[in-house]
Amino acid sequence: MLKNKISVCLATYNEEKNLRRCLESVKDLTSEIIVVDGFSDDKTREIARSFKAKVFKTSNKSMFHINKQIALDKTTGDWILLLDADEQVTEELKDEIKKIINQKSNDIVGYWIPRKNIIFKKWIKHTGWWPDLQLRLFKNGKVKFPCQSIHENPFLKGKSLNLENHLIHYHYQNISQYLKRLDTYTDNDKKVWLEEGKQLKWFQAISLPSDEFIKRFIVWQGYKDGLHGLALSLLQAFFQFIVFAKVWEEKGFKQENVNLNDAKNMIKKTIKDFNWWQYEERIKIDKLGLKKLYFKLIRLIK
Repeated sequence: MLKNKISVCLATYNEEKNLRRCLESVKDLTSEIIVVDGFSDDKTREIARSFKAKVFKTSNKSMFHINKQIALDKTTGDWILLLDADEQVTEELKDEIKKIINQKSNDIVGYWIPRKNIIFKKWIKHTGWWPDLQLRLFKNGKVKFPCQSIHENPFLKGKSLNLENHLIHYHYQNISQYLKRLDTYTDNDKKVWLEEGKQLKWFQAISLPSDEFIKRFIVWQGYKDGLHGLALSLLQAFFQFIVFAKVWEEKGFKQENVNLNDAKNMIKKTIKDFNWWQYEERIKIDKLGLKKLYFKLIRLIK
């Protein structure tokens, strides 16, 4: 028996394929389920009501954190567990949450939960998708979404800790789903770019995607995820190019001359950066230290 009540809340739109799994995983944990639905035209609301959720209809907003905030504002529990419809709470996480809810009051008002991302039918353990900490459990009234970026976490008023057990996130299940979200997500990043007043230069069409690829595939060890890591690193690099192209479009496709030699030098810099980071990674994984000096010398020469 929980000493304090916990509300589970979600913002949904056409989630009939995911919602039942999500709500089934928390049905014995929550005192109430709040679902703010963006006028889904499938069975999302019907499924939510089958779990006795309180369902509220509103417009489906591209800044979906607005609907998440509406859901937060409608909760009555002492604690809130914020979920996405494509997530699932494991039994281990559920037990950990119950323990937290039942403990004596302290100055911790929020908890970050690691998220196990299943992408293209595989748990992605690297490439920037693990542990993917998300602020999802918090005391009622202690959190507010800025609603400025789709990548943001809510602002927490108070101290927080990390939980040990994870959520399962059934993320991108196919390439079409990735591409559909790409348009919305890059629109958001374009908006942030313009609001921050950042400059647009032609060489960023090369540097932004290449930096993203190197970061994900080498620095974040995407190569350890095999072909999945390679494909996701390339897709995220493409994502950065689309952001650049949309900002360029917003600025009226401004003409800018590109010198062939300058373009060659940018590509050479990309190759040099790739080599530097690959040797850095080889140095890091050489636990016996037998090849460290060799790789350091090679890195300097390259």
